[in-house]
Amino acid sequence: MLTSITLLLSHHIFASIYRLYNKAWEYASVGELVSIVKAVSLSIMMTAVVQQLVIQDIYFRALMLAWMLHVLLIGGSRFAWRVYRDRYIKPQVEQSRALIIGAGAAGTMLARQLLKNTDAGIKPVAFIDDDPKKFRLQIHGLSVVGGSKRISKTVETLQIDKIIIAIPSMNKEEMKKIYEQCAGTDAKTVIMPLIEDVMLGNVSVNQFRDVQVEDLLGREPVQLDTESISQKLTGKTIMVTGAGGSIGSEICRQVIKFHPKKIVLVGHGENSIYLIDMELRNLKIENLEIRPVIADIQDRARIFEVMQEHQPDVVYHAAAHKHVPLMEYNPKEAVKNNVIGTKNVAEAADTFEVGTFVLVSSDKAVNPTNVMGSTKRIAEMVIQALDEQSKTKFVAVRFGNVLGSRGSVIPLFKKQIQAGGPVTVTHPDMTRYFMTIPEASRLVMQAGALARGGEIFVLDMGEPVKIVDLAKNLIQLSGYTIEEIGINFSGIRPGEKMFEELLNEKEVHTKAVFPKIHIGKAVLEQEHEVHYLIDRFETMTVQEISEFVINVANRRENKIFSIAK
Repeated sequence: MLTSITLLLSHHIFASIYRLYNKAWEYASVGELVSIVKAVSLSIMMTAVVQQLVIQDIYFRALMLAWMLHVLLIGGSRFAWRVYRDRYIKPQVEQSRALIIGAGAAGTMLARQLLKNTDAGIKPVAFIDDDPKKFRLQIHGLSVVGGSKRISKTVETLQIDKIIIAIPSMNKEEMKKIYEQCAGTDAKTVIMPLIEDVMLGNVSVNQFRDVQVEDLLGREPVQLDTESISQKLTGKTIMVTGAGGSIGSEICRQVIKFHPKKIVLVGHGENSIYLIDMELRNLKIENLEIRPVIADIQDRARIFEVMQEHQPDVVYHAAAHKHVPLMEYNPKEAVKNNVIGTKNVAEAADTFEVGTFVLVSSDKAVNPTNVMGSTKRIAEMVIQALDEQSKTKFVAVRFGNVLGSRGSVIPLFKKQIQAGGPVTVTHPDMTRYFMTIPEASRLVMQAGALARGGEIFVLDMGEPVKIVDLAKNLIQLSGYTIEEIGINFSGIRPGEKMFEELLNEKEVHTKAVFPKIHIGKAVLEQEHEVHYLIDRFETMTVQEISEFVINVANRRENKIFSIAK
């Protein structure tokens, strides 16, 4: 009698402590089973203590039998509901059948969450993993059916509706190979969120995102020297020209992570400056002064006025005309903005002794065949010449096409796909280097931190990408086949090159100054020709300007002389 009363009371005490009466048993798992074992074990131990104190004897066999029966009956009765629900109660929500790519920590966590949360409308069916040791394993009741080469067959055999990529550590090359396998099926391919975001509660594990072209074409990110960047930016006044543009606005987003004292947003378009100003203010960063400034870099007096008022420590000059075909038709505007505008900002920085000036340049400045690239090359020459006589450290950063930026091919291709096609590509063999907007912006900041004066920094951008392959990827990512949308080849436009370069042989240092960042040798400005261009371009014809800037950029003295005559 005493044993029964003690066992009953102690069980209720420990069951309350481990909250066995407050658990939703339809979601019972190993954690709940452990709680049951602990509660039962402690109640048996307390009963044994009472027996020893009162009757000076412990009924070991009876207590052991009681322990086993309690665990079996208490645990079994509670887990029975989950087993019944999983096997016999069909979810009211229509579920799509999912194949999970990756049977590691992320994939198994995803499978468990989806199995518990039937309201998500996704039923995991199987795993794919390239680790042979995992083949045919059962994880949460799901089989690892094989490696990535079996994706197509598995989708067809198991009638898969959705493929979920759940390998956070996958690099870009592996992602591209996996996606090529997935794109050959009728299933929709998505990517699970980062585990860090899930653990922090920022997103749910089943908040998937579509595969983006950046996932397939972006390069592995360059690891930044955050300490050297912090020394340049923390507690300082930073000015960004072209702050409303794709690159300029991303530079602003990256810069504020290093806690500057003040950031000056300079731009000509009031709407774009308003948007980035509001975006930064909404972050509510303490001790950060944000100053939006409407100013045209072609207005020399206004630029000097802004520079004098704010006295920046670092200037990131991202304002420029970058559209190649448009500048072929408007070479005067290219000269005014890319050459004279850069000269104005750079000379203002020199006058007011800015610490570092970083020019955002382009791979089109190498051996340029077009007006835009030539004016960017001349802008590089201007700041390199200025660096030789200034306290300010002037450097340029040169990179390829930026994925998703204004004027890039991706927004154009997306519009053409949404309209039902066809997608227009200039030439089947045309290639370009690509990088993401955040990567380009981080490179600009790293270059500023590395600056000694006069350098042209270049990112090792890996292999160039065929534009036609980019178009095919975008079509497939949009859920269409290439046959449904179609691809037309329109021919090379004025000023375009079949391929781009980042440094020519005369100005490249083979040794990287930072992982994946190279440095170019200084090329002296053709001072007389640049001043001639600035003084005379208003009276020159479109053809004369085009020929002159291309020849100056490529240092063709004899041709420059004939035009100048």
